[in-house]
Amino acid sequence: MAQYSFPNQTGFYQGKVRDVYTIDNTKLVMIASDRISAFDVILPRLIPHKGQVLNSIAAHFLRATKDLCPNWLLSTPTPNSSIGFKCEPFKIEVVVRGNLCGHAWRTYESGSRILCGALLTDGLKESDYFPEPIITPSTKAEAGHDEDISEEEILRQALATKDEWQEIKSYALRLFERGREMALEQGLILADTKYEFGKRNGEIVLMDEIHTPDSSRYFYAEGFDDRQKTGEKQKQLSKEFVREWLIQNEFMGKSGQTVPEMSDEWVETISNRYIELYESLTGQSFEPMRFNEEDVYREIVETLNTMEGRIQ
Repeated sequence: MAQYSFPNQTGFYQGKVRDVYTIDNTKLVMIASDRISAFDVILPRLIPHKGQVLNSIAAHFLRATKDLCPNWLLSTPTPNSSIGFKCEPFKIEVVVRGNLCGHAWRTYESGSRILCGALLTDGLKESDYFPEPIITPSTKAEAGHDEDISEEEILRQALATKDEWQEIKSYALRLFERGREMALEQGLILADTKYEFGKRNGEIVLMDEIHTPDSSRYFYAEGFDDRQKTGEKQKQLSKEFVREWLIQNEFMGKSGQTVPEMSDEWVETISNRYIELYESLTGQSFEPMRFNEEDVYREIVETLNTMEGRIQ
C-alpha cells in the first residue's frame, strides 16, 4: 500500500494493519490495509479486501452506536479509509467478554480462575456464557505484546483516573450490549470484543475500530445450545481461526518461532471468511472496492478540503 503525503500533514504512523496520518494536529486519516496480524505479529501475506471489510464494518458500528458514546469518526471517503478527530489515547485495550473463549479459555483451561482481576467460576466449558459480561483489560503496547492488566494496576500506574475508568467501563458495557443486540438480529452472538478510548476537549471518546473481525469474535446463534451440550466446537466468525492455524503450526509469536508458509488457497480462505463476516453482520452484499491508490488519495483530499475551517 502506498504511503501518501497529504496537505497539512503533521504526522504518520504505520500500525499493524492501518496507516495513520495526522492532519493539522487535529484530525486523523486512517487507511485500512490488507495486512493481517496475529499474536501481535504482521503475517507475510496480504489478504484481499480485508482493509475494506475492516473499515466498512467499523464505520457501520460507529454510526450505529454514537448515541451511546461519542466517537472519533467524521467521514469515510472510500471503503478502506476513515477521517476523524485526533484524540489523546488511553493506553488501555478494554476487552469485554460475554463467553469463555480465546485467551480467556486458554487461561481457564490452564487452571487459573483469575483473569485481569476478574474471578471466574468453576465448572465452565469452552464458549459458555459468563453470568454477566466481564471486562479484562490489557495494556496498549507501542511495540511487542499487549499484557493483561487489572483495574488495580490501571489506577496504580495512572493509566486512567478512577472516574475516567468508571466512565470507560460504563461505555464499554453499553457498547457491548448494543453489539450483541445487533449481532443477534443477524443470527450471530458477539462473544468478545475490545474497545479503545481517548480524550478530546476533556471528553472521553471511542476511538479506532469497533466490532470488526480483527477486534471481535462471533458465534453462529443457530445450533449454539446444541453444540454446547454435545461438546462440539462452536462455529465462529472471527480471526480466531487464523490464530488456531498458527498454533497448530507451532507459532504463537514467541522469540525464535517462524511464521508458517501461507499458501494461495489459505489466503483466499481467509479473505472469503472476512467477506462472509461482513455480509453476515451488515446484511449487505459485499462489493469489492474499485478505487485505486490515486483515487483513494484524491477522495481523501477532497473530503479534507470540505472540512477545512469547519472542524474545531
